[in-house]
Amino acid sequence: MPNSCPKCNSPHAYPMDALWACPECGHEWNPDDIATENAGPIIKDANGNPLQDGDTVVVLKNLPVKGASHPIKAGTKVKNIRLTDGDHNIDCKIDGFGAMALKSEFVKKA
Repeated sequence: MPNSCPKCNSPHAYPMDALWACPECGHEWNPDDIATENAGPIIKDANGNPLQDGDTVVVLKNLPVKGASHPIKAGTKVKNIRLTDGDHNIDCKIDGFGAMALKSEFVKKA
């Protein structure tokens, strides 16, 4: 349970029915709403499965790489991904290419 006010960070918050209240600033909040806000966006693969840090994914189509003589082939397995914000929302390392940023719409969860 939350032990400090999200508005003023007072450590004296207390439960009041389904809400929590702060005696110092008068702020009231639902702890479930705070947890949902802090969760961030859910990143999904091409099939709609949610992805998490550390997952293994498979590339669905050949992906051209700037400066490389050949693309990342469809079926390439990528282990231990990291999710990030932005257009290319997966950071990973691919054998033969090194560190890469991929779009989640071109991978599926393995």
